[in-house]
Amino acid sequence: MKEHIRILHLSSEKGWRGGEQQIAYLIEGLQQKGIINIIACRNGSAFEKYCVQNHRKYYGLPFKNSFDLKTINAIRKICSKEHIDLIHIHSAKSHSLAVLSHVIGNRSPMILSRRVDFPIRNSWFTRWKYNHHAICSILCVSNAIERIVRSSIKEPDKCTTVYSGIDLSKFKRPSGYLRKAYHLSENTLLIGNTSALAAHKDYVTFVDTAAVFLQYQIAAHFFIIGDGPEKEAIQQYIKQKGLTDHITLTGFLSNIDEILPELDIFLMTSTTEGLGTSVLDAFACKIPVVATKAGGIPEMVIHQQTGLLAKVKNSPALAAHIKALVENSLYNTTLTEQAYQHLINRFTKEKMTETTLEIYLDSIKQSS
Repeated sequence: MKEHIRILHLSSEKGWRGGEQQIAYLIEGLQQKGIINIIACRNGSAFEKYCVQNHRKYYGLPFKNSFDLKTINAIRKICSKEHIDLIHIHSAKSHSLAVLSHVIGNRSPMILSRRVDFPIRNSWFTRWKYNHHAICSILCVSNAIERIVRSSIKEPDKCTTVYSGIDLSKFKRPSGYLRKAYHLSENTLLIGNTSALAAHKDYVTFVDTAAVFLQYQIAAHFFIIGDGPEKEAIQQYIKQKGLTDHITLTGFLSNIDEILPELDIFLMTSTTEGLGTSVLDAFACKIPVVATKAGGIPEMVIHQQTGLLAKVKNSPALAAHIKALVENSLYNTTLTEQAYQHLINRFTKEKMTETTLEIYLDSIKQSS
């Protein structure tokens, strides 16, 4: 191994979601292995704040759009100044800008992470940037995404699956916050989700599932924990269904490491999902998971082994799965134990870092 490998990570996103947490885990793991990490992130972003708080070397760039000349030129200059061995592209906008920096003279090889499970656009520019010769490898967060990308590029063997990983040590003992804050008795079942309030998370089906489950006359309260662009629409739909007493939108909560372990069941109703690391968080807390068969979810939630699956938008089936878990505590325990073992075998941040580093070394070797 080269003594001091230097990686430039490109992060163009403004907010902080699962992808940004994965970059942070990766950087922390790589640093422990002696890799020098430099970050180019969006000015004023959550990731810039992370870099400042954790004393990471970074460059704040505009990342205005996919053709931002100032950012394109800055990436080229950073690679030259910092003697970058490899660029790791972490988002679609970063992908465009990194490849265009190559057009104006950047010679650092690149790898790309893809975390979304919708088809690659068929435009000339998108096809060009995915097939650009500077990209040595495309890291897909699930086999489902790998299949999508392979079907759209000229060299499908550049694709490989590198599962997202989580920190097994981050969760604490349940604090009792939800029951205290919302005046819920000990015999009330707590069912929730901690994903962002985005359209593809399909919280309409989450609400519909709650409506079906409550017809079983089992005491339960449903929590949507987080924030996002769909918040107002979800609130209106809950009101329309007459479920304001049974479903709570908590907004963003900073103590999720204490709150998530309180849930009795984790309900994921996504229509599309690259992987869905909030499911892995539930596994870590040994909370049984009921989810849809969207994207990479079935690679985590293996039906009747590590959780229970239903078709997308099938709220009656999702509600029936929740009922089955409530009525059979032994089945519940078996699933969570198997889910935890599946997690530590395949989805830890350490495993994600090790696999990514192997790809870095191979990519650098190929391009030298």
